[in-house]
Amino acid sequence: MAIMMIDRWLHIVAGVMWIGLLYYFNFVQVPAMAAATADKDGPGPAAIGKYVAQRALFWFRWAALVTWLTGAIFLATAPQYSLHGAFTLGIGAHNASLTAIGFGAWLGTIMLFNVWGLIWPNQKKILGIVQASDAEKATARRVAFLASRTNTLLSIPMLMFMQAGAHGIPF
Repeated sequence: MAIMMIDRWLHIVAGVMWIGLLYYFNFVQVPAMAAATADKDGPGPAAIGKYVAQRALFWFRWAALVTWLTGAIFLATAPQYSLHGAFTLGIGAHNASLTAIGFGAWLGTIMLFNVWGLIWPNQKKILGIVQASDAEKATARRVAFLASRTNTLLSIPMLMFMQAGAHGIPF
C-alpha cells in the first residue's frame, strides 16, 4: 500500500513537471527565442540555449519517462486496473474506467515517444550538442516544433482521460 502511494505521488509530481515544462517551452521559451533572435541589439538566443534550454530539456525528458513508468507501475499494481487491460482499452472487460484510463495511457505513450524519439534528438541538433548542418538544423527545428505542439494538443485529452479513469467518470 505504501509503495502504491509513493508511486502515485511520484507519478503526479513528475507529470506536473513534464506538462509544466511542455507548456513553458511552447508558451514562453519558443516565443522568447524568436524575440531574442529578432533583437539585433540584445544578447541573442544563445543565452537561453546555453543556460536555460539544456537544463529544462533534461528535466523535461526525465520527467516524461518517470511519469510514464510510474503510471505503468500503477496500472500494473492497482487492483482496479491492469496494464494489459488499459492498453487494450478494456475491450472485453466492459469497464468504462479502464477504457478511459487506457486512452490516457496511449496518449501519454505517444507523448513519451515524441519527447524521446523526436523532440530530444532534434533539440540536440538545434542546441549544437551534436553537429548538424544549417539545413539539418532547420529540419530539426520544424520536427521538434511539430512534436512539441502535438504534445501540447494531446496533453488536455490525456489529462481528461486519466482523470475520468481514476474517478470512474464515464466519458
